[in-house]
Amino acid sequence: MCYSDDARPPLPPIGGAASDHGDLVLTASDGNKLMAHFARAAAPTGAGIVVLPDVRGLHHFYKELAQRFAEAGIDAVAIDYFGRTEGMGDRGESFDYKPHVEKTTPEGVSADVAAAVAYLKTKDGGAVKSVFTVGFCFGGSNSWNQSAMGHGLSGCIGFYGRPERSLPFLSKMKAPLLLLVAGADFTPTEAFHDFDQKLTDAKVPHEMHIYEGAPHSFFDRTFAEWKDACDDAWKRMLAFIKKNG
Repeated sequence: MCYSDDARPPLPPIGGAASDHGDLVLTASDGNKLMAHFARAAAPTGAGIVVLPDVRGLHHFYKELAQRFAEAGIDAVAIDYFGRTEGMGDRGESFDYKPHVEKTTPEGVSADVAAAVAYLKTKDGGAVKSVFTVGFCFGGSNSWNQSAMGHGLSGCIGFYGRPERSLPFLSKMKAPLLLLVAGADFTPTEAFHDFDQKLTDAKVPHEMHIYEGAPHSFFDRTFAEWKDACDDAWKRMLAFIKKNG
C-alpha cells in the first residue's frame, strides 16, 4: 500500500480554512454507491478537485488531504474505489484490498469520478467552475487516465503513477497532466522520460517534475527529510490549478 495510517498530508503553503467537511455517499451513473469525503473551502477560488486514493481506497490520509485542499481554497471530494465489490466499510490497514483492486475497471473508476465531478458542481459541493483530479500510486495513473474520459476536466495530477497503465488512453487525452515523480520509486525514471516524450508526440499538454532520490510516498509530513519536496509539490499543484482553472 502507499500510505500507512500514521501518514499525514503535508500542509499547503496557503493558510486558509475549511468551512465544513464530512463523509457522504455518492451514486454513479451505473447505480454504484461509493463512499466519499467532502471538504468545503471557507474562501473558495472556484476550483474543485477529486482525490483518487492509493490501492487501499478511502482511508484517513485522503480524507485529511481533501481538507488540506479546502484550506488552499479548493473544494474537494475524496472517493473510494470498492463500492461495487465491498460496499461501505473501514479501509484501515487490515483491509484486504488486493482482490478488490483486481476487480476494478477503468470504466468503473471513470463512473465514480464522474459522480464526484457532478457533486462538486452542485451547490452542496461548492458549485465549482473548474474541476481537477489528483491521485497517488494506483490513483496516480487513474488520475491521468481521467484526461481521456470526457469529464470536461481542467487538469489531472498524479503522484507515483505507472505510465504503462495510462498508455492505452493516450490518444484520447484532452485535459492537461501534471506528473510528480519520485526519483527513487519502483518505476524507473526512464519510463517517465519515455512517457513524457509520448505525451509530447501526442500533443497532450503536460508538465513533469522528478524529485531526485525521493522515495515512493514522499508526500507525507512525517517524512521530515522530504519537507522541501512536499512544499515544492504543493506549489506546483496550486500553480497548475491556477494556470488551468
